[in-house]
Amino acid sequence: MTDNTDSFLSNRFRGYYPVVIDVETAGFNAKTDALLEIAAALIDVDSENRLVIGQTLHFNVNPFEGANLEPSALEFTGIDPYNPLRMAVDESEALKSIFKEIRRKLKLYGCNRAVMVAHNSAFDMGFVNAAVERTSIKRNPFHPFVSFDTTTLSALSLGQTVLAKACKAAEIEFDPKEAHSALYDTTKTADLFCYIVNRWQLLGGWPLEKETTN
Repeated sequence: MTDNTDSFLSNRFRGYYPVVIDVETAGFNAKTDALLEIAAALIDVDSENRLVIGQTLHFNVNPFEGANLEPSALEFTGIDPYNPLRMAVDESEALKSIFKEIRRKLKLYGCNRAVMVAHNSAFDMGFVNAAVERTSIKRNPFHPFVSFDTTTLSALSLGQTVLAKACKAAEIEFDPKEAHSALYDTTKTADLFCYIVNRWQLLGGWPLEKETTN
């Protein structure tokens, strides 16, 4: 990393540090349905101030006590929540491990707070916030309601809203057979986010030219 990476990333998103998140769940209701997988991709900056994927983290998660498990959701994801081969951990362990690494990046890049990046980010944010509330975690590094939605960014920049189609438009390899795994979807969403931000920068969209007055 070069000497200007800290100032670049801390200034690029108004002090926010982007973290790409994907969750797999046992339904659509964040309050009642189980969180079954969570993955995070931490963003770094290369020597030319381009965003790149850094560390990735992934956890299979045990359903919380009393969680609802919708059969249709389990069939869709192919997840067996009680398969011992999943090596699942409780929500608290998964979140604390991810948050610890995020806080390390916040310090490294001089950012004030993390911002969640996700495809249909309201869904992922809802499940993460609900899990934080259930586990009574006090130090949540994410902004409670601000997020960067790659669905919207893809619609603007690529004319696509579906993750697989947006990746295809950006010439990012995407295997439908691997989709709906939290780690795979997180990696592809991170690829897409970095592509969009870097492409915008290449086209002259960043840094913004300051207006000059006579």
